[in-house]
Amino acid sequence: MDQALFAAIAVGVTLGAATIFIGSGVLKARASASRRLAGLRETRAEVLEKGFGERAVAPMFQGVGRFFMRYTPQGWGARVEKKLLIAGWAPRLDGSSWAVIRVLSLVLGILLTIFVSGQLEGTTRLAAMFGALLIGALGPEAILTRRVDERKAKMERDLPDVIDLLVISVEAGLGFEGALGRVVQNVPGELSDEFSRMLQETRVGVSRNAALKSLAERTDVDDLNTFIMALTQADAFGVSISRMLRVQADEMRVRRRLRAQERAFAAPVKMTFPLVLCIFPGIFVVLLGPAAIQISESIL
Repeated sequence: MDQALFAAIAVGVTLGAATIFIGSGVLKARASASRRLAGLRETRAEVLEKGFGERAVAPMFQGVGRFFMRYTPQGWGARVEKKLLIAGWAPRLDGSSWAVIRVLSLVLGILLTIFVSGQLEGTTRLAAMFGALLIGALGPEAILTRRVDERKAKMERDLPDVIDLLVISVEAGLGFEGALGRVVQNVPGELSDEFSRMLQETRVGVSRNAALKSLAERTDVDDLNTFIMALTQADAFGVSISRMLRVQADEMRVRRRLRAQERAFAAPVKMTFPLVLCIFPGIFVVLLGPAAIQISESIL
């Protein structure tokens, strides 16, 4: 049993270390590719200074990822890259790299399933095998989905405060870009990072509407999409930016209050199952336990 456990731990550590090593090489290789696309030619010395992971392992990793992408369902790569973009992982991962991670996770799950099958017996073994295989097959996807939900929730929570600061800055005399730059400097967070990227795109020549459209695609937050649509319409019809921002700020506060009320109304329903399954049995044992013992002693 000790040897099998040691072997399983060794395999898991090896796969994890290989993933981290290869992933760092992929990141550096993609950065080098970006520099070449930007017109910065690398010298021979710079090429020779690269690590083994960036020069040899990363291209192999990317090639394996492209090979796996051939056997994925149609549209899977586009959906995965969209989720990676919304999760904020797009600069570090692409669809092919995610395919390799899914395969490595599945292999690890199969190895854990084999290990569990040799250590346990009966129903417990079947449940443990099913759990290990399920974690290996669906674990990365669950982590990615959770990351997407958390990031969208953070941006949704920060948006009303950001719009309030925009209203104050614009009414104080700043332009929209200047007000947005001031907000980015003073309010940290995921939403500020996305607005900062939008400002960088406008500074290199991208139109405001195109930058806002890219922002909506990277975030996929309903309230932010509504704000972007209102801002685009205000630019198209010549509406005052300050008046539009004031209306959006009031609307966002109302939405946040309604969302909080909805969660408060749903709390009693969500508390029912923990109360019935966890708290009430303990209360019944404390209250009825002594009486049940006395009744059993009197009968016997």
